[in-house]
Amino acid sequence: MSGDSLTLDCLAHVFSYLEAPDLLRAAQVNKTWNEAADTTFLWRNMCLNQWSFCNISVTPGMKTWKKYYLHRSKIEKGMLSGRPAVDYKCKAMREHEGRIHAMAYLSDNEHMYDTGKVKSVVCSASLDGTIRAWNVQEGSQIWSSPKQEAPIINMITLPKHNLAITTDSSGMIKVWHGDTGKELAAFSTSCHSNSMAAYTKDNKPFLTVGTTAGILYTLAVMDLSQISRTKVFEDYGINLSDCSPDGQWIVVFPTLTEPHSGLIPPKVLYTHAATNPEDDELMVSSPLPVSNQSLITCWLPGESARIVTMEPKGIDFQIKSFDIVIKKSKYKMNITAHQVAEFILPNPEKWIRERTMKGFGKQTILIASGMDLRVYTLTGAHLHTFNDHSPFLLTSIWVDPFHVVTAGDDVSLRVYSWKHENKTSSLISRYQLLGGSSQWSRGFRLVACDDVSIVGVVIRTDGMDYLRAYSFNM
Repeated sequence: MSGDSLTLDCLAHVFSYLEAPDLLRAAQVNKTWNEAADTTFLWRNMCLNQWSFCNISVTPGMKTWKKYYLHRSKIEKGMLSGRPAVDYKCKAMREHEGRIHAMAYLSDNEHMYDTGKVKSVVCSASLDGTIRAWNVQEGSQIWSSPKQEAPIINMITLPKHNLAITTDSSGMIKVWHGDTGKELAAFSTSCHSNSMAAYTKDNKPFLTVGTTAGILYTLAVMDLSQISRTKVFEDYGINLSDCSPDGQWIVVFPTLTEPHSGLIPPKVLYTHAATNPEDDELMVSSPLPVSNQSLITCWLPGESARIVTMEPKGIDFQIKSFDIVIKKSKYKMNITAHQVAEFILPNPEKWIRERTMKGFGKQTILIASGMDLRVYTLTGAHLHTFNDHSPFLLTSIWVDPFHVVTAGDDVSLRVYSWKHENKTSSLISRYQLLGGSSQWSRGFRLVACDDVSIVGVVIRTDGMDYLRAYSFNM
């Protein structure tokens, strides 16, 4: 039977055994083969096999799985080799006049798979009282806010809504338009320090704020109107975790505001109740079975509500993981934390107690402590150890479905990539990105990645921090 006599379905089935280069060659044989080789499920399966967590919203004529595969493959080739001046361009962005406390991408990851020119936008907030937006590819400033009366100490971005949110040392919260830098709304908590968590419900953005006065606010982001206000803990301030991947849960940490006899464990807030106070009372879980002493947490992005905690246990650390669920009875609902696993993490003498933990997939955690980056399963199986920054300390870590980037006091960034084989993932060290002279810099403070660029905050010895951006060639 010749290829011409096969139906499109039969051809597509045969083509499902081909790799991308062979599939592209088959598409050049004739019109029928071209149509079969362009079948959506072939390219979708290829994407999911290559990048297990990739997800795009397909718009006919604009985004297709084929375009996504070809586009990302080209970028990945450059991001895996990291050759200076060949694969990427490096830009320094120096307008801030003080320490940069926060930095985050304002552009959505999906933007680079549309037709047209790529434009990554990152925001930074500084103790100089300004928030600024930058074009990463050009290394240029897009806008700067007026200098605020108090230093800006925290910032988060909402790329889907093109908004940035800041809080300053006086307790003033503000929302900024991502394109123009225009101030859209303001709300004062009158507290010198606030922690924030943003999330979306029914396509509407919300903000939950914890204050040192122990007050928990929930605000509508667009105008910062108050939806709810409550006191969760007596005699304690409040710190918040990031929101869970499904937008339903935030960990509420009690913090001491004055000398006290002891610490109490954190609880988990149900965001639906916070944004709908007329439907339910504010719902928080019973205390988590952890100590809240130097506690570090992270969510597992592959699960909707799985959280991992790390706390001191003697000279070592105890790692616990929980799934947060709602249990419903006839008359009420209770939030419970179902423990998934736990293990003891040894603390060799070379490890300092300052550490960072990030999650990957459903079962993997990455811990940066001292000079080491270590990868474990939830049950404590040790997968990898990297000490590429040695003898300098790690300061920040970025983890996404495709890459891991670490920052260090050696004024460099290290890039790693995930390799997926037989339903397991392994981490591979790729290359180093240099950040400038150690004579004028003390290392990187923060790092972030958006699939086509990497940006880090360089700590200057004179206190004038700046951004260093690496944009990969398209």
